[in-house]
Amino acid sequence: MRRAPAPVVVALAAAVAVAAAFAAPTAGIDVSSNWSGYAVTGVGSTATVASTSMSFTDVTGTWTQPTAACTPGQSTSAAMWVGLGGYTVGSNALEQAGTAADCNSAGKATYYAWYELVPASSVTLKLKIFPGDKITATVLAKGNDVLVQLKNRTRHTAFTKHVPMVNPDLSSAEWIAEAPSECTATGLCRTVPLTNFGSVTFSKIATLGNGQGGTLSGPGWESTPIQLVPRARRFFGDVNASATSTAGASPTSLSTDGSTFTVNWIANAAGSAGTTTTTTTTSSG
Repeated sequence: MRRAPAPVVVALAAAVAVAAAFAAPTAGIDVSSNWSGYAVTGVGSTATVASTSMSFTDVTGTWTQPTAACTPGQSTSAAMWVGLGGYTVGSNALEQAGTAADCNSAGKATYYAWYELVPASSVTLKLKIFPGDKITATVLAKGNDVLVQLKNRTRHTAFTKHVPMVNPDLSSAEWIAEAPSECTATGLCRTVPLTNFGSVTFSKIATLGNGQGGTLSGPGWESTPIQLVPRARRFFGDVNASATSTAGASPTSLSTDGSTFTVNWIANAAGSAGTTTTTTTTSSG
C-alpha cells in the first residue's frame, strides 16, 4: 500500500518493480522490508520468477481490525489486506483491498478501508472501520475487470466496485500485514514505521487458481511465509523505500487446513529474521 502524506501526492505512474536484492530466506521463509503474512504461487515459482503454471483470479480472507497502540511523537501505519499479484521481483502490478491503522505524532489512531490497483494510487473508502470490527476482503479478476469488495460484518456495511485494469498480475495471491509506504510526486518512497497492532489473525482464507478453489494448502500451488524485517532490502511495491524503525512482524505456522494464521507485531524484528512463530493457529468456522 502506498499512501500520500499531506501535502505530498502519490505519483500515479510510480515504479512498482520490486528490488532484485533481498535478504536470503531460511527454510522457505521470505524476508521483506514491508510485508508479513503468506503468499501462494504456482509450483516451481521462486522469489524472482513466477511459474506460468498457475493463474490466481480470486482471493478472500477475514480478520478482526486490531487496535493500534500509538506512542506520542511517532507516526506509524499498518495495513491488513488480501491481494493478487505483486509478489515476484519484476512484477508491474498488484491488486489489493484492506484496512489500515495510522498513528499520528500526537498519539491518535485513525482507522480506514482502502483498495489499490498498482500502479494507480490507493483509494481511501468512506466505509467506517473501528477496532474490533470483523472485516472480509475479496479481490476477483476477470479479464481486464477487477472487483474489489470490503465487508464490515460487525456494522453490516460493504463496499463493492468493478475497476478496469490493463494486464492485472495474477501470478500470486497474498494475505498480508504491511508497513505502507509514503511516496512523493516524483516517485520517491519510504516505508512508514509499522504501527504496533499486537496481532491479527487471517481466517476463512481462500483463493482460486486455474479455476480450482483452495486455501493456503491448495494442491496446485506453494505457500510461502513472509517475515517483515526493516532494512531487509527486499521491498514489495517500491524500489527505493527506506526503513526508520526496528519494528516488524512475523506469521505463525498455518492451521491444519491452511485456512488460518496469525501475524504478530515484533518490536525488534532483526533478531528473529528467517524464523516463523512456532504457534499453530486453529482454524475458525
